[in-house]
Amino acid sequence: MLLKTMRACAAAVVAGLISLSLPAQADDKFPSQPIRLVLSYPPGGVMDPVARLLAPHLADELGQPVVVENRPGASGTIGAAYVSRAKPDGYTILFAPNGVSLHPVTMKKIAGYDVRTDLQSVSLVASGPYLLVVSAKFPVNSVPELIDYVKKNPGKVFYGTAGTASPLHLLTELFGHAAGINMTHVPYQGNGPVVKALLSNEIQVGFDTIPGARALAEAGRLKILAVTTTKRNASLPDTPTLEESGVDVDASLWQAFFLPKGTPRPIVDRWNAAILKVLQIPEVRERMNGYGFDLEGTTPEALARQIEREVKQWEDVVKRSDIALN
Repeated sequence: MLLKTMRACAAAVVAGLISLSLPAQADDKFPSQPIRLVLSYPPGGVMDPVARLLAPHLADELGQPVVVENRPGASGTIGAAYVSRAKPDGYTILFAPNGVSLHPVTMKKIAGYDVRTDLQSVSLVASGPYLLVVSAKFPVNSVPELIDYVKKNPGKVFYGTAGTASPLHLLTELFGHAAGINMTHVPYQGNGPVVKALLSNEIQVGFDTIPGARALAEAGRLKILAVTTTKRNASLPDTPTLEESGVDVDASLWQAFFLPKGTPRPIVDRWNAAILKVLQIPEVRERMNGYGFDLEGTTPEALARQIEREVKQWEDVVKRSDIALN
């Protein structure tokens, strides 16, 4: 009897060791049911069409339906926090912009999550520049001319953003620090009023995206002075970078995928491989370039490192500018 018991225990140990050496059965079967792609912003803007462009291609690659689910609100924190609390099984994935690297800084107490500790980075998808723009009525046509004008006219140059501690508020402060100038901040309720104020010269300076500003610049209603990335954008080849204009700033509007923290690595890798493959599809590349984005595709680790760098950058901006946070 004792010998039989010992043999049974030994068999159990061997079976356990074998099971540890094999991938989890659930991972082998992933995915086996429909997937929710959570978008932390409402329909409209650039995030929604990109999510709906990618979803059917991801579905083809993964062999399961991928359904886009908008969960907007609170500057993108509602959708992100929702995914952070989802079951870490790969069936709920977040598609979010670079605002996730601002939330730990500007909304620490109310965001309900931290991208560094509550979400698993999967892959960067695309990135594009912000545009430094000025009113068509403002008498400057380059970044050096803007810097010179601000220095010669202290207190007379105003810039607008969608609110205190908003992404473009911090970006403009970052630009001001690097350029050695101080402009007066005018907060508005959203980006629409900012553009309206620029068109009327109520404010003189702002930052915008390519889809938002390019048509207005082509119509002569705004002037684009520079892009914020370290290389020129293919859709605006004649527009210099801030770096080329003598200002050391590198900032981009990017989009990426995240899973709940604790998602098994085989599932993270399955998602990463699917995303990278979809980004090679000619239709996807063409459409994304039309939005002003360069396709990226990274490892989970590279995306996590980028977020860490950006959180540190925005913490420094808030401290140097003494920006009051909620």
